[in-house]
Amino acid sequence: MSKKMTLHLRVWRQPNARTPGAFVTYTVKDVSPDMSLLELLDVLNEQLIKQGELPVEFDSDCREGICGTCGFLVNGVAHGPKRGRTACQQYVRDFKDGETVTLEPFRAKAFPVIKDLVVDRSAFDRIIAAGGYISVNTGSAPDANSIPIPKDIAEQAFDAAACIGCGACVAACPNASASLFVSAKIAHLALLPQGQPERIRRVLRMVEQMDREGFGDCSNHGECEAVCPKSISIKTIALMRREYLRALWSR
Repeated sequence: MSKKMTLHLRVWRQPNARTPGAFVTYTVKDVSPDMSLLELLDVLNEQLIKQGELPVEFDSDCREGICGTCGFLVNGVAHGPKRGRTACQQYVRDFKDGETVTLEPFRAKAFPVIKDLVVDRSAFDRIIAAGGYISVNTGSAPDANSIPIPKDIAEQAFDAAACIGCGACVAACPNASASLFVSAKIAHLALLPQGQPERIRRVLRMVEQMDREGFGDCSNHGECEAVCPKSISIKTIALMRREYLRALWSR
């Protein structure tokens, strides 16, 4: 049987966007090292509710690293210490027994705090909406090889499409840039035949919406790639810039 652990959680508590927040430290004892970080927060919240205190608010859904819903800073790192994972895939065993773990919301002007660890990431939704839809009438699912696509192009498109829109890239960037997210969404359609009809309009609208939302420019530091749970390459940002210049010249 795995040895039980004790962790001290230094959690950012903020009742709403208008009220200043502060860190509060809680101790959670006798927890399984196999618990995920979100399960640990569940245990903490049960403890707080029994004590008549308000539980810690945090986002979660699938808890399998697929949906992109969860996300906060763990000891100053978006999602946590283990690379290629979301916050729900960080485990108690990734920390030392008795360690103090600091949890705080993503910090970015375009991601205002709603409450505690929850931030408003609807700016991403508005960027996606600005890109619009593809006009290709796909009908039923086509045969696998009916549209010839080179293997390397298909792999690039698939890698970009793996983006789950969690916002870790924004939280890690010194300029709070959304370039990795936006470039991933632009790249996977720009590389495929289905994305060609709206290719020029899409990149112009998405980049312009990104700027309107208040995100900064790419810092070229590469922190976004380092914390991305899907390991999306910073090379997609270069592709986005090429697409944007191409679109400007085509106007």
